[in-house]
Amino acid sequence: MRRILTTLAILATLSLAGCATDQRNDALTTTLNAYASTVRWGDFATAQQFVDPKVREAHPVSTLEMARYQQYKVSGYDEGKGPTPHGEFEVTQVVQINLVNVNTQSERTVTDHQTWHYDAEGKHWWLVSGLPDISRQ
Repeated sequence: MRRILTTLAILATLSLAGCATDQRNDALTTTLNAYASTVRWGDFATAQQFVDPKVREAHPVSTLEMARYQQYKVSGYDEGKGPTPHGEFEVTQVVQINLVNVNTQSERTVTDHQTWHYDAEGKHWWLVSGLPDISRQ
């Protein structure tokens, strides 16, 4: 009888852990899709809301930087192979973003190395690497 109760307790614990993992993975998928959609529309002001609040506070986006984002239209957003897990609460992703300068109509590609961290307390994924750096050539 004791063995059966121990086995049931272990199974219950594993199933709860599995549910937490499923919820975390679902939240990651939802967050990455919403962020990608926001960037595809070129809405970098809203995309900034995906950035970890501590990172936003430490590295605020200047008015000049926001004006630079508005100078471009996004013509492509390619996640490549998708997110790569680094431990239980962090994933990285390399994204190719195609940008068209609205003034010159020239297109270029920016590689965005994203790092996402899961806040277990808030049950939320945050972008800790910040918005893509579009100032580099």
